Amino acid sequence: MAAAGPPRAKTKKKQKRFVPQRVKVPRAADPPLAVLCWGVSHQVNELSQVPPPVMLLPDDFRASSKIKVNNHLFNRENLPSHFKFKEYCPQVFRNLRERFGIDDQDYQVSLTRSPPHWEGSDRRLLLSSDRTLVAKELSGEDVADVHGLLSHYHQYVVQCHGSTLLPRFLGMYRVSVDNEETYLLVMRNMFSHRLPVHRKYDLKGSLVSREASDKEKGKDLPTLKDMDFLNKNEKVYVAEEDQRDFMEKLRRDVEFLVQLKIMDYSLLLGIHEVGRAEELEEEEVEEEEGGGDEGGPPGGYGTSPEGIGSFLNSHRPLGPGDFDPYVDVYALRGSEAAPRREVYFMGLIDVLTQYDARKKAAHAAKTVKHGAGAEISTVNPEQYGKRFLDFITNIFA
Repeated sequence: MAAAGPPRAKTKKKQKRFVPQRVKVPRAADPPLAVLCWGVSHQVNELSQVPPPVMLLPDDFRASSKIKVNNHLFNRENLPSHFKFKEYCPQVFRNLRERFGIDDQDYQVSLTRSPPHWEGSDRRLLLSSDRTLVAKELSGEDVADVHGLLSHYHQYVVQCHGSTLLPRFLGMYRVSVDNEETYLLVMRNMFSHRLPVHRKYDLKGSLVSREASDKEKGKDLPTLKDMDFLNKNEKVYVAEEDQRDFMEKLRRDVEFLVQLKIMDYSLLLGIHEVGRAEELEEEEVEEEEGGGDEGGPPGGYGTSPEGIGSFLNSHRPLGPGDFDPYVDVYALRGSEAAPRREVYFMGLIDVLTQYDARKKAAHAAKTVKHGAGAEISTVNPEQYGKRFLDFITNIFA
């Protein structure tokens, strides 16, 4: 009988396991933005379950809705594990959105379909991905100022049927991540979501220290000021009827601000040059025909597929210099007699500064420095309003 050979080594057969590919959801640029998107979406959905009140009560102007999340696991790729979200005066802002003709679902989509992004280097202003909304970062003091203004503001919006050059306040939130709090006030974008602005001015009607710095002028789109406007012999060319309607609205708004002892506001003026935009568009078409990337840049002529600007897609295609007045609510078309084709965007900004002890002290100091007759910005609200209206009246050709 032959001797048995050595035992054969057992070969381990490695089993292949199929691991499904994990789809990673893109994370927002920073956690506060992710929480903002989540919080707005959550709050709009919650509010949709509650019928609007027949009339707003004083308590609605003091109310808030808070959410606190700890160690959550439901959306780890997108959200931090600990965060808090607070919405101020939810019923009031829902009512304001309705009065400004903004559907809550469109508002939700505009802010949350893609994360907003910070505009500029100072990270004070967020722009929604469809460019129809902006969210301004506030201080805790600013939040208190908005609360103090809100009931008067709401009453005024009701009286003027939403037809105003004031900022259109649509929501106010606090986002808390890693013990850092960010306060944000959401407003309608004063500039167009589709027509890029080529020149921009912040006008107060004051001439002292009202010229943009050399550093500012070196930017691609600098914010110029009153002296720059005068030195460039700039003018706004609109039809007489449009000018009359605009000034009537502006006088009414300024009267409201004077009554509340508010000052230091500005007229934000953006100018879209139709010819310049047409040239840029022609260059882009040539690039595309030569094999360039498809699609226009942000702020060009493409419209967002969803959000507040969504219904534009169901209308005829808009041509160069065209805008939809239901979306670009601050826009005015240039007159036929203008030296060049332009579209203007004009609205009031920075309407939270009251003439308090600090402003009175600043006024006294500047008067000593520049003299009693100088066109300084820190004057009392009545004087500020009159001077502001006089200056704005003269910006028209």
